[in-house]
This record gives sequence, C-alpha cells and structure tokens, in this order.
Amino acid sequence: MTYSTLMVHLDGGRPNAALLDVAATLADRYDAAVIGIAACQPVQIDTCDGYLGGEYAVIERDIVAGELARAKTEFHAHERLARHTLEWRSIPTLANIAHVVAEHARAADLVITSAGPGFADLATHADTGELILRAGRPVLVVPDGAATATFETVMVAWTDTRECRRAISDALPMLHAADRVVIAEVAIDAIDARAPVADAAAWLARHGIDADKIVARMKGTSIDTLAAVADEVEADLVVAGAYGHSRIHEWAFGGVTRDLLLRDRRCTLLSH
Repeated sequence: MTYSTLMVHLDGGRPNAALLDVAATLADRYDAAVIGIAACQPVQIDTCDGYLGGEYAVIERDIVAGELARAKTEFHAHERLARHTLEWRSIPTLANIAHVVAEHARAADLVITSAGPGFADLATHADTGELILRAGRPVLVVPDGAATATFETVMVAWTDTRECRRAISDALPMLHAADRVVIAEVAIDAIDARAPVADAAAWLARHGIDADKIVARMKGTSIDTLAAVADEVEADLVVAGAYGHSRIHEWAFGGVTRDLLLRDRRCTLLSH
C-alpha cells in the first residue's frame, strides 16, 4: 500500500510554505503525484446603505481571483514539488470551503491541509474538522511554521473504535516508513485496555511493522495524558481516529490539537 496521489489544500489568504514543504517531502518518499487545490468565497463588502451594486460584485470577483492566483503561483513556484505536480484546481465558490475540498478529495489517497491560525478565514481556509468528517480520505494536518515530514517516530493514539481502526489502516504507508511505531492508549483501567492494544500491535506485525505498546493511566484529562506520552516518545506524527461532529471539534480542534498534538512541529493524521 502507498499513496499514489496527494492533494494539498492551500489557503489563498496567507502563505503556505510549511504545508508545501511537507507535501514535497511526502511526494518524494512515495513518488506520488500532487494535486494542488484552493477554494475561495467572495469577501463580504459592507456599505452604508447595505446595497451592493455591480461595481462591488466586480471587486469581490477580483479579490477572489487574486487570492486563487496567489495560491496557484505559490504552488507552482515550489521547486521540490515541480516534478510531482499533476494539476492545479482553483475554485471560486459560494459553498462551504471544507465541503468543496472534501468533494475533490475523491481524486487523491491523502489530503494535506494546514491547521490554520486560531481564527482562520473560512472564506479561504477549510474548517479542518468539517474537512476530515466529509473527505472520506485520511487528512494530514500540518502545524503552522516549520514542520517535519520525516515521521521517524509515529504514535497511534489508540481507542477501540471504528474511526481508529480506519486511521491505523490509512496510515500504513507512514507506519512502514517509520523507525519506531508506538500504539498508545489512555485508560482508567489499564488491564481492560491491554487486549485491544495487543490485537492492534499483532495486526501491524502481520503487516511487517513492529510496534511498542503503551497503556497509560489517565492523569488529568485523556488529552493531557496522550500529549505527555507523545512528548515522551518524541513522536513527530500522531495518528488518530476522528469521531462525530461535535466531538471532533472538542477533541481535535477545540484548542487541543493545536496546543498539544500539533506543537513542536508535530503533524497529525486523522481519519473518520
């Protein structure tokens, strides 16, 4: 199993250098084709009387075209991506950006997106939780700033759920390439958690992947404990299942992933 096609979602409203660096490294590793995509909604222009004439529609159209053009230029200007580039998709739209990108995910094995700032402009940036829930593909979330894509140590944040089983399967190419794989579960009762973790490790072994097993007793919250384990093993990628709509926003993007799992140049692979 490998990733033959990557889709990298650029934010037309800000620089995407770290995101493109990660995409280029993965494209090199898997000899994958890369599709670049950016979508943009019209900017809402306020007027004194609330009326928007034709001249404002032209301004909105030009702003959208300019942001998409900047993203396209940035994508094509990345030297390491050049030999992997399959195509570019610029999409002016009135629809939700995450929904648009998720629809186009049908063309790829893996979607790569940035975590975005705390208050990302959803006119140019896909809401990460919505994208993960709708894409039907694994989504690699890249932190802002410098990020590593070597993924030498990968930690699977294990919970015995459908979503986590999907995530560990989707991550197989990265797990095969890693120097160390750790399956970690946070549990109130460590004894009950050992059998599912052992089964997951045995499944990986049959795929030729050796994995260390960690069952950690909860200290504070499960997220605090999980982040501490990730720090302890020096994970540079965390693989996790993404749950239902409200829970993923609370667990993954309500400040938790951004502040804990995505810190220290650590990416996160999430599947639903």
